[in-house]
Amino acid sequence: MTIKVGDRLPESKFRVMTADGPQVKTTDDIFKGKKVALFAVPGAYTGTCHKMHMPSIFLNAYAIKEKGVDTIAVVSVNDVFVMNAWKRDTDQRDEATFLADGNAEFAKAIGLELDASANGLGIRSKRYSMLVEDGVVKSLNLEPNPGKVEVSGGDTFLSQL
Repeated sequence: MTIKVGDRLPESKFRVMTADGPQVKTTDDIFKGKKVALFAVPGAYTGTCHKMHMPSIFLNAYAIKEKGVDTIAVVSVNDVFVMNAWKRDTDQRDEATFLADGNAEFAKAIGLELDASANGLGIRSKRYSMLVEDGVVKSLNLEPNPGKVEVSGGDTFLSQL
């Protein structure tokens, strides 16, 4: 079943890179008691994700946080090492938390997995943005075409706050 506005995020685990190496963070660690802008992309460094989606997030990051968002999070079905390198290459001002959903467990749990096997990418996440308050989905902008950023970018997200 696909998650929808009003639903609580299911319990899941992510990997994040810390100064001490990879660590596990749960949905509670990321979302409990916080207002979170969650941006999901099919793959780190892929054309649309890297050249269109990420810039839209970071060009609007200050304004998003000024509207009361505690955390900007980026999730992708990649391993923690790739996500850490992608953070290094895209998040120059350290404005976001990069969440590795390496086995697509979170994507599957919320019903937003994408089968990109035909392109050699396996199971990935659909492209979306989501406002989550204390673990509850308040808005969901699901991109109808994973190769475009028309409803899930930082500018659209900001306009909804």
